[in-house]
Amino acid sequence: MALSLPLLLLIISNCFMTLAWYGHLKFLPHDAPLWKAILLSWVIALLEYSFMIPATRLLATHGWSMGQMKITQEVVTLLVFVPFMIFLFKQPFKLDYLWAGLCLLGCVYFVFRSQ
Repeated sequence: MALSLPLLLLIISNCFMTLAWYGHLKFLPHDAPLWKAILLSWVIALLEYSFMIPATRLLATHGWSMGQMKITQEVVTLLVFVPFMIFLFKQPFKLDYLWAGLCLLGCVYFVFRSQ
C-alpha cells in the first residue's frame, strides 16, 4: 500500500513526459516554429518533474536503489507509451512491444532479486 503513491506518481509523470516529448507532433502544425514546440514541451515537462521528483524521493525512502528506480521507471514508460502511441497517434500495435515488455520484466527481476 505504501508503494502505491510513488508508483501512481510515476505513472502520472510518464503521461506528462510522453506528452512533452511527442505531443507537439500531434497538437502543433508541422510548419510551426521549432521554438514553439520546445516551449510547449518544456511547460509540459515542468508538470512531469512535479510528479517525478516526489515519486523518486518516496521510493528512496522505501530503500529502493537508483537502479531499481530507473528500471521501474522504464517499465512504466513502456506501459504509458504503447497506449499513447496506439490511441493518440493511431499507430499499429506490434507483437514486438510485448517482447520488449517481457525483456523489461526480466530487468525488473534482476534488479530486485538481490533483496
